[in-house]
Amino acid sequence: MLKRRGSKKTATGGDTIGKVIILELEDTDTIAFDEILAFLKQHPEFEKYTLDKEPVLSLPGLEIRPDEQKVYRNNREVKLTVKEYKILCLLVLNRNRVLTYEQIYRRIWGEDAIGNETNAVGCHVRNLRRKLLQAAPDPPHSNSSLSGKPVIAFKSNQSYITAV
Repeated sequence: MLKRRGSKKTATGGDTIGKVIILELEDTDTIAFDEILAFLKQHPEFEKYTLDKEPVLSLPGLEIRPDEQKVYRNNREVKLTVKEYKILCLLVLNRNRVLTYEQIYRRIWGEDAIGNETNAVGCHVRNLRRKLLQAAPDPPHSNSSLSGKPVIAFKSNQSYITAV
């Protein structure tokens, strides 16, 4: 968010923010983005506001960086689809809790399940497991911490999944 320095005070004493412009550009719009940044650099009267960075979610051998929407397994980036990333975050944030396929489906897809949630969620979890294993096929403690407990495992049966 940008704010022009020297903004006027309101009748109650607070600053007015003035006009706000929010732009969403495609990744391919690099020229437009560069031109906007160049313009802003020429006008120091605009203040830039940024959001605080979200903390990194860490487990032994696994790092999730929400700001970048990236996952690293033993310092190697794991390329995930948006759904796989969201499922992983949901399971990690709800570690040691049981989530039904329906709960996961509703949370990730944003709609009520209509009988296909087990296949949809199960397919993405299988792909997620495969990608995490491919990123570190033979780590020193293969899927486990030094204590021998799983770093992240997805237990599943026909009605629920949990990350432990």
